[in-house]
Amino acid sequence: MEHQLWLSLQQRLRPLSTRFHPHCTYQDADIVRVYYWAVLHDRPTAWACDRRHWPPHARKGPLPSPSAMSRRLRSPAVLDLLRQLQSAVLGPQGDPPLLWLVDGKGLPIGGASGDRQAGYGKAAGGKAKGYKLHALVGADGSLPVWRVAPMNKDERVMARRLVRQAAIQGYLVGDSNFDDNRLHDVCLDKGELQLVTPRRYRHAKGLGHHRHSPGRLRCLEILDSPDPRLGRGLLRQRRAIERYFGNLTGFGGGLGPLPAWVRTHRRVQRWVQAKLIFNALRMRLRNQTYVA
Repeated sequence: MEHQLWLSLQQRLRPLSTRFHPHCTYQDADIVRVYYWAVLHDRPTAWACDRRHWPPHARKGPLPSPSAMSRRLRSPAVLDLLRQLQSAVLGPQGDPPLLWLVDGKGLPIGGASGDRQAGYGKAAGGKAKGYKLHALVGADGSLPVWRVAPMNKDERVMARRLVRQAAIQGYLVGDSNFDDNRLHDVCLDKGELQLVTPRRYRHAKGLGHHRHSPGRLRCLEILDSPDPRLGRGLLRQRRAIERYFGNLTGFGGGLGPLPAWVRTHRRVQRWVQAKLIFNALRMRLRNQTYVA
């Protein structure tokens, strides 16, 4: 599978590598390949700069130095190429789905880490220090928008930013933590997007005396309808994002706790982006049907 993932990445990267820098020893695609070779093997970037860590058929030319990699990975041209690769791999491959799921996944680091951009917040099983991946996942497995934030950043705030950025419509499903009037208002402003979540305070009586978003009132109508099949069916689909995060971490080279060399927001964002791309490629390879 590792070899197939690498070939699939090369196929996706090749048509995007159209920019040529005549005065640069290494082109943008060369920098991306070296970095992704390190990410695929869960190793630091400097590890991939050593020719001994590449297969014989890939040792045709010199490799950039770690300092050149650090400098070029921050250049606008390479960042633009990474954004194009992300859009080509993570975006919907056909018509966008009408069901979307929102949630966050903790990315813990060691408590003794000196990373000042990380934060303490809720994680699986308690509190942890690190970052969190916030994502909108489509029913087809596409991932049009996502962000990385410190662990203590409110998921509802990040969800509002994701919805404003995403070009989606239909139903957006989340857990009770996303039962927020301001998030409902953002979905309402998008047009043709209905947020559906369980009530945050499910044992509360009535709605109180505060203003409620028309989107939230519509959500309660869907869930409290005499025919609850629509609401219950939508809430059952919420488990799909848990399966997505499980698949993201459940293979060699997947997205687990951040390694010691992935610190500060910029490096974490780039590392997570590569892991998301590899996971999307793996899911497509797994779903392919081979004919003898």
